[in-house]
Amino acid sequence: MKYAYLALPLLMLTACEPAKEGEPVTRTRIDGQGIPSATPTPVETASGTTQVESACRSIIFEDTPLTHCLATPSRHRVSMDLGPSGDAPYRSLTAYSKAHSAGSIAFAMNAGMYDDEGKPIGYFVEDGNRLQTLSTADGEGNFHMKPNGVFFGSGETWEVRTTDDFLANVRERPQFGTQSGPMLVVDGKLHPEISHDGESRLIRNAVGVDERGRAHFVISNAAISFGKLARFYRDELNVKNALYLDGNVSALWNPATDRLDTGAPIGPIVVVEKKDWTDD
Repeated sequence: MKYAYLALPLLMLTACEPAKEGEPVTRTRIDGQGIPSATPTPVETASGTTQVESACRSIIFEDTPLTHCLATPSRHRVSMDLGPSGDAPYRSLTAYSKAHSAGSIAFAMNAGMYDDEGKPIGYFVEDGNRLQTLSTADGEGNFHMKPNGVFFGSGETWEVRTTDDFLANVRERPQFGTQSGPMLVVDGKLHPEISHDGESRLIRNAVGVDERGRAHFVISNAAISFGKLARFYRDELNVKNALYLDGNVSALWNPATDRLDTGAPIGPIVVVEKKDWTDD
């Protein structure tokens, strides 16, 4: 195997280069020991208290620690969130967490690239409302490293497609969607401009959907190259289409382990909620 489970938590891991938008991300906790659960489930401890298993696991791929979070359509809902209705974007998972019940959230993560105000620069749909149109423009930066792509879905059907594929074949507006770039894996092959293990190393996160319709969210807990992250999706997760979400500003909220990453301002947020949660 190319990866191993982490035996001990790693604390205060930060990005290796300063983010243009602000301070580098601080990781307050690395979560999820052992085999991942498809969804957080309550477990009674010896003291009689109830803990919640994490939807995320910590692993090492080659020499890099990662956190892998699994969303399953039968047990989770996926949505996008930018900010309170009619207000400015949250700009952080801390602000988002203060406005939402931790009990209902399996995990949340930054989900795409944005402008100076935190608004998405590509296609973005929240609760069926399109807040930004699909971008086919050329330009500089990771977003414009073609092919880029879209993570989207409605109900229990979630997908990652290249932007051209989405434009040509998706006719109905999904319930959620976010455009980012570059694609890491396209139809089982690495992006043509991504090398095996390039010199650019940052804290990075991404999403891919497997053949069973499950969404695999990955965030690195140390600096990682595009190539290594892409190979993890292709070789270990067997995901044929994976999309890069962002780098250096990447952050995760996992209430099950009290992990709440802080750092540079973010933009769009993807939220994975528990279907079986009730506010008793």
